[in-house]
Amino acid sequence: MIVQKQVKLPNGETYGYRERAGNGETILLIHGNMTSSKHWDLLMENIDDSFHLVAVDMRGFGDSSYHEKIYSIKDLADDIKLFVNELNLTDFTILGWSTGGAVAMQFVADNSNFAKKLILLASASTRGYPMYETDENGQPDQSKRLTTYEQVMQDKTRTITISHAYKNRNKEVLRMIWDYAIYHDNQPEANQYEEYLEDMLTQRNYPEILHALNMFNISNHHNGLKQGTGEVEKINIPVLVLAGENDLVISEQMSREVVDDLGGVATFLSLKGCGHSAQVDDLSQLLQAITTFVAKQEEQYK
Repeated sequence: MIVQKQVKLPNGETYGYRERAGNGETILLIHGNMTSSKHWDLLMENIDDSFHLVAVDMRGFGDSSYHEKIYSIKDLADDIKLFVNELNLTDFTILGWSTGGAVAMQFVADNSNFAKKLILLASASTRGYPMYETDENGQPDQSKRLTTYEQVMQDKTRTITISHAYKNRNKEVLRMIWDYAIYHDNQPEANQYEEYLEDMLTQRNYPEILHALNMFNISNHHNGLKQGTGEVEKINIPVLVLAGENDLVISEQMSREVVDDLGGVATFLSLKGCGHSAQVDDLSQLLQAITTFVAKQEEQYK
C-alpha cells in the first residue's frame, strides 16, 4: 500500500512524500520538473514488493511547502539531505528522473555514505540544461544563452506560456505540451492522465527550476555559461544512466555528457522504444533495469 505522508524539515519547509513499505532495499525516488511523487505511481505499484520505496515532493511541488524560493539545484539537494535525516534513511539507492537526476547527483556529490547506488533516468546533464532565447520562429537560438533569472522570467516560449497555464489552471495547454514532448508515442490511461495534469498544477516554482537547471554544472567543463565545479568527481558509487532512445527532452549529447563526466562509475543503458517517461512507455523494461542494478553486488563493479 502506498501511503501519503508529510514531515517538517528543520529549515521550516514541509515535505510531502509517498511511502510503500518493504523488507528489502530502500529506493528514494526524486521526480522531475512539472511533476511530483504522484508521477511515480506506476513504478511504485508494480515493482517487486520487497522494495521499500520513498518518493518525495520537492519544495514547491505536490504536497510540499514553498516558503523560501529556490534558485539552485543545490537548494533542492540540501532539502533532500534534511529529509533523509528526518526519516533516518541510509544505505539507499537514489533514483532521479529528469530534473530529479540533477538533484540526485548534487546530493550524492555533497553527501558521502548515504546513497550506495545512483540511478539517473532521462536525467539532466552534469553540465545543466540550457535555456536559450527564442528566434522569430519560436525556435531556440543557441548563440544566445540566457544568463539570469530575470531573463528566464521573460522567456515567452516556456516560462510565460506554462506559468500562465498554471495560473489559469489550463490543463489543455499542459496536455498539448506533454502529448508532444513526453507522451509522444504512448499516453497514460485517461483517468490517470487527468490526475497527472491536476498534479502538475501544484507546482509553484517553474521559473526557478528552469534557472536552476540553466546554471547547474558539476562537471570539469565550461558549459557555455559557466565553468563547472568539478563536484562530479565526488560521485564514487555505482551509477546507472538510463536514456530513452526517443527522448525529445533530454538529448543524446546530454546523456553522453553524464556518462563521460562520471567516468568509470557509470553504466549506460538505452531504453528501447522509450521517450522521456519510461514509466509510461515501457514500464516492464524500466523495472527490469532498476531491479537488476539494485540487486547487483558491489563486487561485480570492481
